[in-house]
Amino acid sequence: MRLLSFYLSSILLLFGSFLMTACSNAVVPAPESFTPQPVVTALITKPTEPAETAAASEAASAMQPAAPTSPAPTLSQATCTLTPSDMLGPFYTPGAPQRDQVGTGYVLTGVVRSGLDCSPIPGAQIDFWLAGPSGDYGDDWRAVTFSAADGFYRFESHPPPPYAGRPAHIHILVSTPGYQTLVTQHYPSQGSSQAAFDLVLSPSP
Repeated sequence: MRLLSFYLSSILLLFGSFLMTACSNAVVPAPESFTPQPVVTALITKPTEPAETAAASEAASAMQPAAPTSPAPTLSQATCTLTPSDMLGPFYTPGAPQRDQVGTGYVLTGVVRSGLDCSPIPGAQIDFWLAGPSGDYGDDWRAVTFSAADGFYRFESHPPPPYAGRPAHIHILVSTPGYQTLVTQHYPSQGSSQAAFDLVLSPSP
């Protein structure tokens, strides 16, 4: 009886070993590889704008007002260079006769202007004096005139002569309320018979 039990136990052990060996040698199939499929994205295009709509857009753009532009500079935006002052000299005498001519042969014209904005100054008093044809000063060669409504002035005399080593010149003194008195001189070009000479005044402080 013991011998039979021993044989049965041996058989069971051998059968169990066989099963374990068979399981360990079994081939497990590898999982199938996964290949991702490309995703097709539909291309969405903007529908073509009808011809009528495009024409309407162009017409609307044409009707829009143009961008504003800067206005052209006006006289008040301009600037003037002040007329340089010059020496009064020893021969100035106030109270000269009111006239705009003390001879013939040389004409001086110009405009009296404000150094603030270049605007013309009407009614400014302008004194002129110069040496006579012989080189001497005298009452015959003095004059006072006033600028017109547009600031214009005109003065006529003989061509001023040089004297005492000085070049030919005409003395000018300009005075008007609200501005500093200007004392200057005009130097004619040799051989000239006329010239333009604006008188630009500095406002009073």
